[in-house]
Amino acid sequence: MNERMLDVAVDEARAGLREGGIPIGAALFAADGTLLGRGHNRRVQNDDPSIHAETDAFRDAGRQRDYRSTTMVTTLAPCWYCSGLVRQFGIGSLVVGENRTFDGGLDWLISAGVTVTVLDDDRCVTMMSEFVAAQPILWNEDIGVPE
Repeated sequence: MNERMLDVAVDEARAGLREGGIPIGAALFAADGTLLGRGHNRRVQNDDPSIHAETDAFRDAGRQRDYRSTTMVTTLAPCWYCSGLVRQFGIGSLVVGENRTFDGGLDWLISAGVTVTVLDDDRCVTMMSEFVAAQPILWNEDIGVPE
């Protein structure tokens, strides 16, 4: 089921890339695998630094009564901002496409009891490594590294 859920996030990442943005996608799923929300990084497209893939998917899902039973799926390990979202709302599981490009707050999430699964998906690794090579300034802006 993790791979099927990741497919949704990969589709979102590709949409972001087509739009001229950063190719990171995410989706939030219920315990039974129902898609609650999906989204992608829209920082460039909307000129809004707060629209990361995870926050976009979270907003798309709308208010949930219980986040502990949900799973956030993302193509790239979440940054500290998005890791904070997972902890703040008690999202119980995180499925990550890859963490080679960026490891984010995975250890912090694990220490807080979040179940983290890293798939090391070749599609995600290739998409991010190609993007970082082609757009290093934009990538560094996204992860908060000054020029």
